[in-house]
Amino acid sequence: MTGVCGCCGALRPRYKRLVDNIFPEDPEDGLVKANMEKLTFYALSAPEKLDRIGAYLSERLSRDVARHRYGYVCIAMEALDQLLMACHCQSINLFVESFLKMVRKLLESDKPSLQILGTNSFVKFANIEEDTPSYHRSYDFFVSRFSEMCHSSFEDPDIRTKIRMAGIKGLQGVVRKTVNDELQANIWDPQHMDKIVPSLLFNLQSGERTESRSPSPLQASEKEKESPVELTERCFRELLGRAAYGNIKNAVTPVLMHLDNHSLWEGKTFAVRCFKIIMYSIQSQHSHLVIQQLLGHLDANSKNSATVRAGIVEVLLEAAAIAASGSVGPTVLEVFNTLLRQLSLSVDYELTGSYDGSTNIGTKIIKAHEERQLQEAVIRTIGSFANTLPTYQRSEVMLFIMSKIPVPGVHLSLQSTGSGPEGTRMIQVMLLKSLVEVTAGFQTTNMLTALPSSFLEPLLSFSLTEDPEIRLLVLQILLSLIDRHDNRPKFSNISSISDISMLKLKVDKCSRQDNLFMKKHGQQLYRHIYLGCKEQSSGRQHYETLFALLGLLSVELANEEVVVDLIRLALALQDLALSTDEGLPVYNRCAVHALSAAYLNLICQLTTVPAFCQHIHEVIEVRQKEAPYLLPEDIFVDKPKLPSSLEKVEGDVLFLQSKITEVLGGSGYNTDRLATPYVPQFTDEDRLSKRKSIGETISLQVEVESRNSPEKEERTPAEEITFETLKNAIVDSVGMEEQERERRRKVVEKFQKAPFEEIAAHCGARATLLQSKLNQIFEITIRPPPSPSGTISSGYGQNQSNRSVPIYEMKFPDLCVY
Repeated sequence: MTGVCGCCGALRPRYKRLVDNIFPEDPEDGLVKANMEKLTFYALSAPEKLDRIGAYLSERLSRDVARHRYGYVCIAMEALDQLLMACHCQSINLFVESFLKMVRKLLESDKPSLQILGTNSFVKFANIEEDTPSYHRSYDFFVSRFSEMCHSSFEDPDIRTKIRMAGIKGLQGVVRKTVNDELQANIWDPQHMDKIVPSLLFNLQSGERTESRSPSPLQASEKEKESPVELTERCFRELLGRAAYGNIKNAVTPVLMHLDNHSLWEGKTFAVRCFKIIMYSIQSQHSHLVIQQLLGHLDANSKNSATVRAGIVEVLLEAAAIAASGSVGPTVLEVFNTLLRQLSLSVDYELTGSYDGSTNIGTKIIKAHEERQLQEAVIRTIGSFANTLPTYQRSEVMLFIMSKIPVPGVHLSLQSTGSGPEGTRMIQVMLLKSLVEVTAGFQTTNMLTALPSSFLEPLLSFSLTEDPEIRLLVLQILLSLIDRHDNRPKFSNISSISDISMLKLKVDKCSRQDNLFMKKHGQQLYRHIYLGCKEQSSGRQHYETLFALLGLLSVELANEEVVVDLIRLALALQDLALSTDEGLPVYNRCAVHALSAAYLNLICQLTTVPAFCQHIHEVIEVRQKEAPYLLPEDIFVDKPKLPSSLEKVEGDVLFLQSKITEVLGGSGYNTDRLATPYVPQFTDEDRLSKRKSIGETISLQVEVESRNSPEKEERTPAEEITFETLKNAIVDSVGMEEQERERRRKVVEKFQKAPFEEIAAHCGARATLLQSKLNQIFEITIRPPPSPSGTISSGYGQNQSNRSVPIYEMKFPDLCVY
C-alpha cells in the first residue's frame, strides 16, 4: 500500500504537491509564480506545515546539487527566499534551520555561482527581523566560510572579485543578524573577531592601489563603485559603529595584530587609514579606549624598530586630531607619560646603539636617523594631543612635562640611564621641544592661574644654562605663553622702523590679573632677559627672540610701571654692551646695542610721547650715519659688517638716561624710578650659573636651608680679618672649594636618601625652634591692653601688677553702654 501511495501523486501530502508544482519542466522558464502564490498562501494558512515544507525543499535542493541541476537549485532558493519574506510565525525557527542547511550546502560547493547564490540568500535572510528568538542557532560555520571567501584566490580575476565581495556581504549579514540578538553566540568574541576583522583588512589593503588611482567618487564608474574596497570599508564602518563600550577592545585588537603580522606600521599610510576609519566610525565617547590600546601597543613594541614605533606614533597623532576636545578621557596624563617614556627610550637607543644598553654582537642595529624621526613624531603627537585639551588641562600637562625634565642631582624621573650627561641633555632638549608644541597657541585670560610659579620658575632657571639650544627653547616657550593676540609674527624681524603702525599690532588694555602677574614675575623676566643678552654663546636667533619677548611684554602685559621698568632694562642693556668687563665678543656687543635701539624705537612709539620719540629717532639717525653696526639692519643679517673694536662708542650715538627721564617725567612718568639705573638682582642662582647645572643651584638652596637648621644653632663669633687670614684664604682656596663642594653633596644626598621620619623630625625641630623664638619676641614686644578701670598702684607711683582687670569686673561709662 505504501508503494502505491508513493507512485500515485494524488495520494501524496498536499504540501509536497504544492512544492513540486512550483518547479517547471524546463528550469529555464523559472519559478511558476501562480503555484508559488498557492504555496505561500498554504504556508500562511497552515504554519505548522512550514517546517515540513522547508525540509522537503531542502531534500530536493540537495538532490539537484548532487545531480548538477543548477537551474532547479536556483528555483528552490528563490522559493525559500519568498517564503522567508512572507512568513513570520512562531514556527519559522524550524524552517530557518532548513534554510540555513541549504545555504550551507551551497557555500560548501566548489562552484562559485552556487557560493554567490547561497550568500545572496543569506544576506536577504539577515535583513529579516524575526519575531521569535532562537536559542540554538549557530553561525560559526558562516563566519569561517565567509572569511575564507574574502581571501579567495580564484584564477579568474572577475570571479575572484565576485567571490570576495560575496564573502564581505556574508560577514556583514552575520554581524547584522547577531549583533543585536542577546540569545545568539556573541559575535564580538575574539574567536569571531580574529576571523572577521583580518578578512576585511585584507580586502582593504589589496584594493588600495586601485582606489588610489580613482580620481574621485563622483568620477568613478558604476563598476568601480561596487569594488571590494568600498564595500569592505562600508562593512568595517558598520561593524565598528555597532560596537558597544565593552566590545571596542575586541574589535581593535585584531587590527593591531594584522598590522604587526604583515609589517604594515612601517608604511604608515595603510595603518593611518585603518585608524581613521575606526575613529570616525565608533561612538565619540569611546575614542579614548582606542587611544589607550594604541598606547599599550606602543609600550609593547618598545624594543621594536624605530620605523614600527614611529608608525604607531603617527597613528596616535591622527587619532588625537580626530578625537573631539576632552574625549581623551581619564587617560590624559597616561598619554603624555607613555609618549615621554618613549622619547626617553629613543634617546637611550640612539646614544647607546642597542635596545638593552649593551653593545653585544648580534643585537639589532639601531639607525640614528630613524630614532630622530621617531622623536620628532612623538613631539608632534604630544602637541596634537595638547591641542585637543581645554586650557586648564593643558596647564596641568605643561606642569607634568616640566616635572619630567631631568635636573642632575635633584630628580632623575626621565634621566637617560645608559647614555650619561649627553643623554640627559638630549632629554632636556626633547622635553622642552615638547613644551614648545604644547604651548603653541596657548591662550588664557588669567595668566596667574594658568602659569603658576611651579611652572615658570623652573622654566626660567633653564635659561641660565650654558647650552644655547636649551636657552632658545625656553625663550620660544615664553613667547607662546605671553602672546595672546597673535602679535608674535610681527616681531619676527628686528628693525628700527619709523612708524610701527605698519605692524598693525593688537594692543589690549592690561587687565587686573595681568598687573598682578607682572608684579609677581616681572622682575624675574627682566633679569633673565638681561642675563640672556650677557651670554657669549647667544647668537642671532637668541637676540631676535629676546626682542620678540620684549615687544610682547610691551603690548600684552604693560602698564605704566612695567613700561618704566622695560625702558630702564633697555638702557641697562646699552650699558652692558659698553662694558668691557664681561668679555663679550664684538658681535654680541653690537647685537645688544642693536637690540636696545630697536626696542627703544618700539616703546617710544607705544608711549606716544613726542619728545621721547624725537630723542630716540635722533640717536638712530646719528647711528645710521656714523655707526650703522649699532643698528639691527646691519647686524641681524647673514653677513654682518662688524667694526674692529667698540672703543669709540660715545656721545650722540648713545641713548641718554637723563634725557629720557626728563622727557618722560614731563608726561607723568615716575622720574625717580626712571633715573635709577636697572641692576639685575644677584641671586644664589647666578653664583653657580657659570654654569655647571641647575642641580648645583638647587643644592645651594638646600644648603642655605641646612645652615638654618637646629643642628647649627650655635653661632661662631665673627673672625677678625688680618693680612695672615687673607694670605691663608688665597693659598687654601682650592682645598676649601673641594671641601665646600663635598659638604654640599652630602647635604643633597641626605635629603635624597634619608628616611622620611628623619627628614620630618628635622623639619619639626626647625618648626619648634621657630615657634619658641616667636614666643620670646611676643613676650618682649606685646603688652597687656590697658584696663578701663585702671590698675592698682603702689605708693611710688608704679604699677604693682601688669595684670588686666577681667572684662566682667570692668566699669564702663554710661555712654559706652547700649
